[in-house]
Amino acid sequence: MTNHPAYPTILAIESSCDDTAAAVVRDGRTVLSNVVASQLATHAPYGGVIPELAARAHVGAASEVLQAALAQANLSLAEVDAVAATLGPGLMGSLLIGATAAKTLALLTNKPFVGVHHLQGHVASCYLGSALQPPFLCLLVSGGHTQLLGVEGYTQSRLLGSTLDDAVGEAYDKVARLLGLPYPGGPLLDALAGEGDPKAFALPQARTQGAYDFSFSGLKTACLRHVEAEEARHGALNETFQRDLAASFQATVVATLVKKVVACAKAEGYGTVALAGGVSANGALRAAFEALPAAEGLAVQLPQRGFCTDNAAMIAVAAYYTPLAVGPPALAMDVFSRG
Repeated sequence: MTNHPAYPTILAIESSCDDTAAAVVRDGRTVLSNVVASQLATHAPYGGVIPELAARAHVGAASEVLQAALAQANLSLAEVDAVAATLGPGLMGSLLIGATAAKTLALLTNKPFVGVHHLQGHVASCYLGSALQPPFLCLLVSGGHTQLLGVEGYTQSRLLGSTLDDAVGEAYDKVARLLGLPYPGGPLLDALAGEGDPKAFALPQARTQGAYDFSFSGLKTACLRHVEAEEARHGALNETFQRDLAASFQATVVATLVKKVVACAKAEGYGTVALAGGVSANGALRAAFEALPAAEGLAVQLPQRGFCTDNAAMIAVAAYYTPLAVGPPALAMDVFSRG
């Protein structure tokens, strides 16, 4: 095993879902380039990601984003110290494209390959442009995950709580669909909520057996019932109703998340809390976290908005802090859909 300081400059590719991304990061903190090829226009007509279409798009974009990342960093491939890629979790076809591209580059140039866990990458996004160091408590919120992680070291963490059903991002997308918002609904619901009354609807916060676990299925169902009642009364949803339900839903989600984070941080002895994952771009959630130093005496680290959603810079950072297995053992690592 070889430790990361011998490999300061890392080229990474991220292709776990519907965006093809490549980046070059130096010393685990400094972003030299960050390129993303979006597939939003491809999947928008279907209201969600179509795995086969995503994989096909990755095939066409992988070479382009890798070349663009090197050009933006003003480096040649020879000047890169290691190559990294997301191994999972994610869509198998998409992951295979990125991992194969990265392994091929590593093999052809005789450079180390580093396989990265996607969720570790999201946690690592908090290190970009910051002086953050473990230990800290991290709330990871995305389309597929809602987790409270006790980050004890750069490669060590404890799962302290997780969702029992819908992840936060899933709940946002489903409620956005109920309100008639197009794909992707989460950011649109966030914007709509800013125009509504967060106290217009009394929505439930789930009680879970695990003190730091989450549940959003009941909240989603409560929103559905309000929508059904409104449609029964008026035949359609008016704009005031949409804004107010969006605001009430978002306020309930944020209150639930912050309540659990504060309780966990104090019980487990963490003085610093961080936010990561795609939903960490949400304006109301970021504002609630920014209020914690004054309200609860907790230090807070938020990722830059450009590194909240899937990107390759966070994968390069996670790779930097991962001990490297050089040669065939690393190249033999396979992709995985869950975990």
